[in-house]
Amino acid sequence: MLLSPLFKRGTLLLATVSLFFVPVRLVAELVWTPEGGWRIEGGLTSGLSGEDGRNALSMMNRARSAEERKSYGKALSIYKKVTKRYPNSIYAPDAFYHSGYIRLARHQYVKAFRAFQEVVSRYPNTSKFNQVIGEQYRIACALLDGARNRGWFLLPGFRNREASIGLFELVLQNAPYSEYAPLALMSIARAHQILGNPELSIDALDRMINTYSKSLLTPDAYLRSAQAYASLVEGPYYDQTSTKEAITYFEDFVILFPGDPNIAAAEKGLTQMKQVLAESKMKIGDYYLKYRKNYKAAKVFYNEAITNYPDSPVAVRARAQLVKVDAMLGYQEKAAAAAGAHAPAPAPPPKKKRFLFF
Repeated sequence: MLLSPLFKRGTLLLATVSLFFVPVRLVAELVWTPEGGWRIEGGLTSGLSGEDGRNALSMMNRARSAEERKSYGKALSIYKKVTKRYPNSIYAPDAFYHSGYIRLARHQYVKAFRAFQEVVSRYPNTSKFNQVIGEQYRIACALLDGARNRGWFLLPGFRNREASIGLFELVLQNAPYSEYAPLALMSIARAHQILGNPELSIDALDRMINTYSKSLLTPDAYLRSAQAYASLVEGPYYDQTSTKEAITYFEDFVILFPGDPNIAAAEKGLTQMKQVLAESKMKIGDYYLKYRKNYKAAKVFYNEAITNYPDSPVAVRARAQLVKVDAMLGYQEKAAAAAGAHAPAPAPPPKKKRFLFF
């Protein structure tokens, strides 16, 4: 029986609409079992057909079997062929993925990271994306903690903590909104601190605070920033820019996170920095008093010492010095007044000479 065009169009529309209600995953996934090998689940296609599909599946099965037997060299060789011959197939992401784990098993951290990077760069929609980012973060942490990357003939190389910084930056670039992003920035800060670069550590912590202000790691970032600035302080005789920055971060921590377990450490650091800053003002005041006899300048700095840390031994000393300074200023004023009363009248200005020209 012939069907009318209207009936045909209605049937096609019904079939199309029904697709939205069928619980089928359109993205295929590879599943491995020792008994059956690799099989495709939840999707429509492997991206290959015919002989190519059979060859790719056979190669994946042989590679995984070798991996299970710990024949890592053979497994890596086959996985590499899969990624080169069938880069657009469903098998390629898993080939890179398993290559990364084999490299990890052999302590080839840099090559493992690169293999995982191929997954996130080429196949960002893979279901293993978060797992891959996690592995990359852990590899970077291992290098930061002193793991020795193995190179030719699997010989361990030198520790290279600096390399971890670039890897953490890649994790941040790959997944800026993941749970690993703030962790990566905190690790970058720690790496710079270990390597003796406090300024760069502060920069990473500042990025962390400004970009991920709602993160659970933000309180720690404030405290570490304060401690990093404090590490730059050289004492009361030197420039106090770092001291002031440390005080700012310690105060922000105390105000913003009063219930944090590290509040005692922050308060202790704040006290130490206020002490240094007040001592600095005292040293400058003493200098103007003793060597320059500039009592007004000395008074300004003694007052600043009291303002910076009013309830401290430094403030007690500053108040004692102010008594001396006020006495000297009073003496100067009386001496100036007395000198003004007995001073002779000022001489008239000299007359201008006039020259005659003939």
